[in-house]
Amino acid sequence: MALFNDITLGHYYPGDSFIHRLDPRTKLIAIMVLMTSLLVSYRPILLFGFILLTIFIVILSRFPVSLVFRNLRPFIWLFAITLTVHIFWTPGRILWHIPLIGIDVTSEGLRMGLVYSIRLALLIVYAAILTLSTSPIELTDSLERLLSPLKRLRVPTHEIIMMLTLSLRFIPTLLEEAQRIKNAQLSRGATFEGNVIRRIRSIIPLILPLFVSAFRRADELALAMDSRCYMGGEGRTSYKVLQFKAADYLVLTIVTAALVASIVI
Repeated sequence: MALFNDITLGHYYPGDSFIHRLDPRTKLIAIMVLMTSLLVSYRPILLFGFILLTIFIVILSRFPVSLVFRNLRPFIWLFAITLTVHIFWTPGRILWHIPLIGIDVTSEGLRMGLVYSIRLALLIVYAAILTLSTSPIELTDSLERLLSPLKRLRVPTHEIIMMLTLSLRFIPTLLEEAQRIKNAQLSRGATFEGNVIRRIRSIIPLILPLFVSAFRRADELALAMDSRCYMGGEGRTSYKVLQFKAADYLVLTIVTAALVASIVI
């Protein structure tokens, strides 16, 4: 459970960097384009280029490096599984044979395992950069502006985006609540160590109070919104007017070029 404290998804890190000053629509579109470019990239040289680009983005955003990359710690098990599956079950040129389990380690499996693990890590870092540099209000405004054409099809875009934004906003709150419940259980003599089955059983006393707390917070939020006569939908305005600038067009041009290069290469 302590590892989940490393996840900064949903946290906003205030700042006045180049990345912070970008239009939230630019950041959202750029991150989506970069993720798409990453998903179509298999060559190691391309992944190396994305790693350099990610480091450059972190420098521009002026985030503490540990704040961004500590999001990877809770997903180390996922990287290990991805690497193991590809190393042992991808056919190709055999590097060495493990006689005890009768499995061959191939060079293609090692390469593909590293490629997929790096891609997963960069996707997580991109999502963290987006939420760290963009406040929930800015995310809501940008999503609503981008999806505004769907209103002509009678799609309740404002309500959908509001639910997504609130869900993202409450991720750190629920993680803090889970840690508080765990500390309370530990003070009462509970243990979270042991084998896998015992650990799974020990999670149950955490899940039930966490669900109760989540429903209570949702009810309190609904009452607070209702007491402020929140209606949503048509007629609502934004405190900050979104407007593209020269820097936004430059960033969109760069990420579009990266996507084209990834597809061509």
